[in-house]
Amino acid sequence: MLSWVLRRLAAKFGYIANYGYTDGSGDYYIIVDTDKCDGCGKCVEACPQGVLEVFTDDYDDLVVQVKKEHSKNLKYACAVCKPVSGAHDLKCQAACPGEAISHSW
Repeated sequence: MLSWVLRRLAAKFGYIANYGYTDGSGDYYIIVDTDKCDGCGKCVEACPQGVLEVFTDDYDDLVVQVKKEHSKNLKYACAVCKPVSGAHDLKCQAACPGEAISHSW
């Protein structure tokens, strides 16, 4: 019963999905606020590395997630847009009309 209530609350209020990892050099996560994400796919189109994809969650809502093959190498997969130094051109974040995507590094 409790798990059903928690699932309903998550569906109603959304959740913050963290895709990525932590290693000795830092935290590398792409964070998706599923309450703000409408699954439009603009971030997917904007990503030059093909890191993101739209999928249907357990509640039949379209939301964005990081592809499994990129979840353990975001530091390198996102290096085109997030170099170690210099200006950051976060194409996925800029393309999102709902401001649902952020990065931890």
